[in-house]
Amino acid sequence: MAEAALKAAGPEEELTDGFNLIIDALKLNGIKNIYAVPGIPITDFLRMSQAAGLRVLSFRHEQNAGYAASIAGWLTKQPGVCVTVSAPGFLNGLTALAHATTNCFPMIMISGSSEREVVDLQQGDYEEMDQLAVAKTMCKAAYRVLHAQDIGIGIARAIRSAVSGRPGGVYLDLPAKLFGQVMGAEAGKKSLVKVIDAAPAQIPGADAIKRALDVIKGAKKPLIILGKGAAYAQADEAIKDFVEKSGIPFLPMSMAKGLLPDTHPQCAGAARSLVLKDSDVVIMMGARLNWLLSHGKGKNWGDAPKKFVQLDIEPKEMDSNVEIVAPVVGDMGSCVNAMLSAMGNNFPKGNADWMATVAKKRDENVAKMAPKLMNNNVPMDYHGALGVIKQVIKERPDTILVNEGANTLDLARGIIDIYKPRKRIDVGTWGIMGIGMGYSVAAAVETGHKVLAVEGDSAFGFSGMETETIARYKLPVCIVIFNNDGIYRGTDTNAASNDPATTVFVKGARYDKMMEGFGGVGVNATSPDELRQAINAALDSGKPTLINAVIDPAAGSESGRIGNLNPQSALKKK
Repeated sequence: MAEAALKAAGPEEELTDGFNLIIDALKLNGIKNIYAVPGIPITDFLRMSQAAGLRVLSFRHEQNAGYAASIAGWLTKQPGVCVTVSAPGFLNGLTALAHATTNCFPMIMISGSSEREVVDLQQGDYEEMDQLAVAKTMCKAAYRVLHAQDIGIGIARAIRSAVSGRPGGVYLDLPAKLFGQVMGAEAGKKSLVKVIDAAPAQIPGADAIKRALDVIKGAKKPLIILGKGAAYAQADEAIKDFVEKSGIPFLPMSMAKGLLPDTHPQCAGAARSLVLKDSDVVIMMGARLNWLLSHGKGKNWGDAPKKFVQLDIEPKEMDSNVEIVAPVVGDMGSCVNAMLSAMGNNFPKGNADWMATVAKKRDENVAKMAPKLMNNNVPMDYHGALGVIKQVIKERPDTILVNEGANTLDLARGIIDIYKPRKRIDVGTWGIMGIGMGYSVAAAVETGHKVLAVEGDSAFGFSGMETETIARYKLPVCIVIFNNDGIYRGTDTNAASNDPATTVFVKGARYDKMMEGFGGVGVNATSPDELRQAINAALDSGKPTLINAVIDPAAGSESGRIGNLNPQSALKKK
């Protein structure tokens, strides 16, 4: 192929190749950052990308590079790009690709692969695998490019697939020979495609808007639930206007916190149980009635009859768990603006008595929690440590909070107030562990803001080596590890042998020494005061910092707040 292209181009014509065409296609479409792990056959591609002005962030594991790309997509509304080597590297990245698709994050995973003629005959090539066939089950779309002249189209299709409609993960398979294919530079330039209007507005129908507003008008105890899809849309002012104009209490899901401040008078975050049980009309905005909301039914939702209004870009989401009496299909910005326009100036404000009931319960719960957050226990418990972080975020609302763990995640979600949109990123729909360091890298790179990563010691273990990546790129990331010596707790015992219990880690581990070993700042904090000083010093300096926050090993509960999902032995029950 390459020789034929050279002859066709002629001795005088300037040439280009697959390496440069991929780079040029990405740059033409505004891609600035690549998250990757170098190796055969993509090492030279990454070197050339860096030389061409793209920022290449090299990770220690593809899964973490993929998580970085996925959250980059959510933060920017432009697909994050992850590049992996073939077979094992490709497989390592698949978890992040599936995670992006499940969470509706626009991401493109590009992997080098073995040649088709060898793979199809199963002749045992280096890292041989039919990657496209595997990827198709994990993502929104998957494509393979075999010829240099199709690179522009392939990348354009990947970009449009990732961001249009409901966003998601896209796989792009690039066999090794493609990189070295040669063609005329002018023809190559003409083959590139700049994607126009990749995610066009999807306007909701007027009948759907009227139906939704009629249902809301008839509500006595309405509730708005804001999901991360609403935060992704970046229709922040329109959503704020709708919430305030309607006078309806709102419940933010974790990554929607900050669309309106958690301290807003209509926020029902601290009265979650009350509003779910007693509401009669629920307006879902970019949120799904999946397991995180008990599928819209069951004891968490109480006995009060409910009517659901749902705003979503995906029509198949409607009626997925319960009947949606007023589906509004379209992109979030168009849906909310259409509702605002149709509301006019005389739309009835939400029930004042209902809002007062919600506010009373919220204030009671906040007051009940306050003393726990002020404790100065040594060793620290979760509440004392999170009380410190709550105050830090209040004083530094532009800081991006990354959060994962079991107890660390569940308690932080309810305790730490967020004041601005897209300042809290966490495990998302699957509730998986391991996103912390990848998210932290991408959040710092894509936004330029300082990042505070609050990690359970177990969750940190999935991506801990990326502390070296954070130190290598000198990123303004402060990692706080809630170290209670184990998974859930560090107090379990093994009565059968001398091995430690399955949930117990090394006692007194000093994670801070890891960051010191990579040239960053490590701090061991044993009290709330030490923790406060260390976090503020890290955020002031912007230096890569890891704080080992020593938590009482007995603190914590099994599986955090989702212990009910953990199957119990029938024999144990007896």
